[in-house]
Amino acid sequence: MIGKITGRIDYRAADHVLIDVRGVGYLVYCSDRTMAALPGVGEVVALFTDLVVREDLMQLFGFTTLAEKEWHRLLTSVQGVGAKASLAILGTLGPDGVSRAIALGDWNAVKAAKGVGPKIAQRVVLDLKDKAPGVMAMGGTVAAASGEAVAEVIETSPPAAPAAQVASSAQADALSALGNLGYGPGDAAGAVAQAAGEAPDADTPALIRAALKLLAPKG
Repeated sequence: MIGKITGRIDYRAADHVLIDVRGVGYLVYCSDRTMAALPGVGEVVALFTDLVVREDLMQLFGFTTLAEKEWHRLLTSVQGVGAKASLAILGTLGPDGVSRAIALGDWNAVKAAKGVGPKIAQRVVLDLKDKAPGVMAMGGTVAAASGEAVAEVIETSPPAAPAAQVASSAQADALSALGNLGYGPGDAAGAVAQAAGEAPDADTPALIRAALKLLAPKG
């Protein structure tokens, strides 16, 4: 399986890019959000990838973070959610937004994705709620990936981590800290998700303080 790909963008379409890797072109499908974050034609890009192989089809899907890739894998494991619906959900919410929506049981946020009805949105939340803490705790950007088959060009240097990846790292660190304090994964994930939603730019200590306030006994 091709787990990561690095090369130059030959062309961009509405939902995919063609990435040239040493003369071989890879067609990679991405969410709207990921497409908007990619550089222009001729620029170097690095993406985590998921290869789907069927009798009549082979498709590569691209993601900027491990968390986004993992959510795609989990979303497509839900009955009635295919790759198109998964990319629509990720394109609407982003991986952090998906983590928050599922941790908080907010199926209305999932339903906001194009083509996703209320029944599917509720099923996504119910089926994946226990998975949210694990994905939220994931770190890693393309530059840190290892251990999977890689197609790459040598002369590239990894891009700086964008703000969204820094925020994901803060959430992961806060989740880990709450776990060390004895809070259950589900409760911790819900509190961190709510705190991050209220203060998207908060660093790890601020997230921990806010989450502890939310977890404190009421009354």
